[in-house]
This record gives sequence, structure tokens and C-alpha cells, in this order.
Amino acid sequence: MKRKILLVLIVVVVLCVGIVLAFSMSPTKEIDDVTITTTQKPVILITIDSLMLEPLQQIMKEGKAPAFSFLIERGQLYPEVVSSYPTMSVTIDSTLITGTYADQHKIPGLIWFKEDENRIVSYGSGLREIWNNGVKNVARDSIIHLNESHLSKDVQTIHEEIENLGLSSASINGLLYRGNEKQKLNVPKLISMANLLPKEIEINGPKLLSLGSLSQYNPENDRHKFAWKRMGVNNQFTVNELTFLLKENKLPAFTLAYLPDADKLVHKNGPDDLKGIEKADQALQDLLNSFSSWEEAIQKVTWIVHGDSGQSLVNKDKNVALIKLNELLNEYSVWERNKENAQLAIAINERSAYIYVNDTQVERSEIIQKLKEDERVGFIAWKEGDTNVVISPESNKELTFSPNGPYEDGYNQSWHVDGDLSILDLAINEQGILTYNDYPDALARLHGALHSQEGNVILVDAKPSYEFVEKHSKDHAGGGAHGSLHKVDSIVPLIVAGTEDRPEFQRLVDMKEWILRLVSGTLGTVKVSQSSVGHWGQ
Repeated sequence: MKRKILLVLIVVVVLCVGIVLAFSMSPTKEIDDVTITTTQKPVILITIDSLMLEPLQQIMKEGKAPAFSFLIERGQLYPEVVSSYPTMSVTIDSTLITGTYADQHKIPGLIWFKEDENRIVSYGSGLREIWNNGVKNVARDSIIHLNESHLSKDVQTIHEEIENLGLSSASINGLLYRGNEKQKLNVPKLISMANLLPKEIEINGPKLLSLGSLSQYNPENDRHKFAWKRMGVNNQFTVNELTFLLKENKLPAFTLAYLPDADKLVHKNGPDDLKGIEKADQALQDLLNSFSSWEEAIQKVTWIVHGDSGQSLVNKDKNVALIKLNELLNEYSVWERNKENAQLAIAINERSAYIYVNDTQVERSEIIQKLKEDERVGFIAWKEGDTNVVISPESNKELTFSPNGPYEDGYNQSWHVDGDLSILDLAINEQGILTYNDYPDALARLHGALHSQEGNVILVDAKPSYEFVEKHSKDHAGGGAHGSLHKVDSIVPLIVAGTEDRPEFQRLVDMKEWILRLVSGTLGTVKVSQSSVGHWGQ
């Protein structure tokens, strides 16, 4: 009897292992035959999800972040860099690699409604949202459509522009990666058998593309891409791929490397979480240790390390914290997969949300008035032609603005502005310059979001401590959330080591042009083949 039980257990274990491998495993790509064109001083850009200044300073003070401390001591710290909007990863990453806001790159948020297809687009969120939007739809939107069709063809990515200079670039675990090189993504068998994705996907990427279990170069990463390790979208996978490029002397002129682990911890524990920063520092240590010394690392490479967004601490009392849009707008039918002809569609981006008025019999003003009754709302905005209109529960007036007017802000952008400036905490100083306070670079970022898509769209943004939900949403009560225009979600630190050059303005939207300047300004290029292993001080 015991023997039979043991045999059954062995069979179950073998089946489980087989399922795990089928769900997670895909081939390793060969790197030996890849020829890389680099520069004498390549640039590595490291995006750390939800890296914020105050917890970073705290952990450095405790002596638990030696890599961060080293890079800051040998370089520069820019403490208040402005993110994109909505402050959600895919929109931010699109801004980072295109140097434009959402009105040009056309990625409105993590979740949005695609009017011409009458459906919600989601690039991955909570399980209930994924199920409501369709697992297959979410998989194909995030892996195929995001880069191949949703990201506007009217803008060029940093990978495309670097390759146009005759140089090579790499993306490691970045969701936005469009480039000029034909690349194949290898989908694990169980995922393709379930018809969630094709077995092989041909995309346009940079010269080197690593993307979790879909694309890898380092054979050691097989054990870091299981389903419980987010299919390879984790810090260790990213570090292993980048150190492999260094070891094999395949570091291109520009590399974007994404460290995602901190975000989940901050969402769970709130903005004061330090564990995520400790993990990110360990990743940086591993990368710096790929050189003979940390000093050599900054002599040979320009290091740019930054956060993508901040997070607001969400009130732990769900009845207080959560602005339930289904209940607030319960007089109207709301889009679901089984209710596609609904009057409204709601796309939640944590602390901001898009509301789409799809029924011509519904007056937009009705929806706006209901939203304005909730004092947890920071502002409500919509577009009327080229003009943007913003109101707030705290004001009986409205603010209107549009580009190319008589008022200039500190970013050399000019605006027509009229009405109650306090709604977005704007001011005009003695020199006649528009200044921003609680909502940094508010006009350009909000204009970008409002003009990122067609249709009758209302954008609503929450005050700190509050979050929007609908009935399928995952909430973050008692933890952290982002998505809003407010400075708590929008200000991130930037650390630069290995160059004295700096971006023109301290905004993520300006990073692309700055990096192109750094790369093109490095004298001489180097074609790297396998015969020159050891270039990085091995």
C-alpha cells in the first residue's frame, strides 16, 4: 500500500514538474553570432519600479544601500524628477523611450477603452480585471499589440534612433522595446497550447532583447523564469542577463534594464517599504561587481538609475479609501465582456480613471456632476476640441487651458490659461512665468492624457490617500498606489554616475534626447565580436 502511495506521489510530482516546465520554459537564444556596435562609453539606464526619494535616503542613512551611496557620491542625485501621466508603468515607459507624452505616443494608461474595437485594453493588472477583459486579450495586448500597433508609429523610440545612428541597443525586461531589428519571442508550450499566444511571435525590437521567459540569452536564467517568479520579469533575471552581456563583451551603446521587484512590495506595505530598495541595491551591487572595481564601472560606463513613479499611502479603511465608480455611477450601465453595448466604460488606473461616455443619449455633464459630489476627487478633466477643461469639488469655477499661448512655464512650454488656477495649484510669478506646485508639469502631462485617445472621455484624479475602483478592481487599501497627477505619485529620484552631462530639464520626458546626446557624443564606435572578450575588465 505504501509503495502504491509512493508511486502515485512520484507520478503527481512528475506531472506537476512537467506542467511547470511547459508553462515557464522556452529556448535560450545564442549570442555568439550577434555583432554589437557600441561606443567607447556605453550608457546603462536602470529603471527601478516605484523608487522614491525618502525611503532611499532612509536606507542609505542606515548603511544598507552601498551601491546607491557609491553612485551618488561619485555622481549626482536629482531628487525631484517629474514622471509621465497617468503615473502607470506602460505610459511612463512609453514616455521614457519616445521622449513624448501620451498625446503623441498614444498609450493612455495601463487600462483604457479602445473605441474602434469596443473593448477594454489591459496590459495586466488584478486577476479579476484580467478575467473580465479576457486572459487572451490581455496576453496579446501586452505582448504583441502594445509595441506593434498601440504605440504610435508617428514617434520614434530611443532604440530606433540609436540604431539609425549605426549603433546597437538592448532592452532587458522592459515592456516597451520597439526597435528596427526583427526578433522572435518564444512562447512556453503550455501558453501556446492554451491559445493565449502563438508559439512564435515576430516583433520589431532592439539588437538585443531579453523579456523573461519569452526571450533570454543567459542559460542560468532558466531557474529564474518560473510562473511564481513572474515568468522571469524579476530583478534577478534582469541582473543575470545584463551581467551575461558584460561577461560576453556584448554590451551595446545603450541598454535599458528594468528592476520590477520593489513595486509589489510598496503596493503591499506602503511607500515607507525599504525591502524593495534593499533588493534593488543588491542588484546594483551585482552589476557593479561585474567589473574589476566599482570605480572601473563608472569609468567605462555611464550609469543612469531612476524611479518611474512614486506612490501614495492609501487609507487602510476601505470604506474611506476606495472611490467606487460603479456605485457612484450606478444609474448607468457599464461595459463588461457580456455587456458590450453599455452606456459607459470605466478604465481604472489606480488613483486616476478614464470614464468613456459611449451612449449619445447620456450627457457628459451628468457624469461630471456626480463625480464632483465626491470630495475625495482631486479634479475632473475633459477636452473640448483643442481646449482642456478642469474642475474640482473645491471650486465653483473652472480652469481652461490649451497649448501655444501667452504664458510660458519653466519648461519653455507656452499656454493659454484662464479661470481658477488653484484647481491645479498653478501660479503666475512676478516675471509672468507659470509655476507648478502640487501637480508638477501639470498642463503638459494632463494635456497629453486628455488627447491620447478619441471619444467622449472624462479623466478623474484622486487626492492623496484615495484610490478609484470598479467591481473587478484590485485595491491597495493600507498599502501604496499610484496613477495620479499629484506630486506624491509623480516625483522620482534620478542618479547619474560616469558623466557630468545632465538633461535639460528634470523630467522623464527629456531623458531620451539627453541619452541620445550622451551616446552620439562619445567619440568613436566599437564593433564587438566574440574574439574581444575581456573588454569590460574581466
